[in-house]
Amino acid sequence: MKTTLMNGLLATGLLFGSLSQNAIAADYNFPHIETVGTSHLKIAPDMAVISVQVSLTKDDAKQAKVAVDQAVAKFIKRLKDAGVDKNAISSANLSIQPQYHYPSKQPKELVGYRANRQVIVTIKQLPKLNDILDSALEEGINQVQNISLKSSNETAAIEQARQAAIKDAKQKAQSLAQGFERELDGVWKIRYLTQQPVQPVMMRMAAMQSDTAESYQYGQVSVEERVEVIYKLK
Repeated sequence: MKTTLMNGLLATGLLFGSLSQNAIAADYNFPHIETVGTSHLKIAPDMAVISVQVSLTKDDAKQAKVAVDQAVAKFIKRLKDAGVDKNAISSANLSIQPQYHYPSKQPKELVGYRANRQVIVTIKQLPKLNDILDSALEEGINQVQNISLKSSNETAAIEQARQAAIKDAKQKAQSLAQGFERELDGVWKIRYLTQQPVQPVMMRMAAMQSDTAESYQYGQVSVEERVEVIYKLK
């Protein structure tokens, strides 16, 4: 009985496998060429998005909130004085959490409240980046969470890279068809996945230099595109 059941299941599995393979084969039941077009270009960054945070602990929640609010307010004033548009500043993220001490075999003890407030700034003039970071630290911002370098030309660069990937796919298909003495009979399927530009992180050089601002290496924004194409063959 067990043998019969197992054989039945095996036969069913083979049947479904056969149907699945036939369904796939039906989709490609014609002479065809599959090509992948790729492209890669780099562009210089001209702007940055920074994420910084002030984190302070005080005896009560209100004191903690007031302390971080003051630091953020001073930093925002410095940003506006530096010509940063108010719409390029996001500072509404605030969290306050109780802080406890856990003595051995004793109930936990409340020791204060930690307030955290984050500021995200889009800097459209990259040469000002170092001065803005310095002003953040001077006004009490005590954490630099992330610095992402960007380019205002990303949209145009993505389109340029995409067209280059399409051209690459076409050239490969034409070359393959010619090599096998066949002719292309049009595009049957295109598969495209959007690629996000790779944003470099600003790095500080290890070597000592007299000009601090020049000791930061900005790198380049990397744009990659990929398109998969199936061509029919005559």
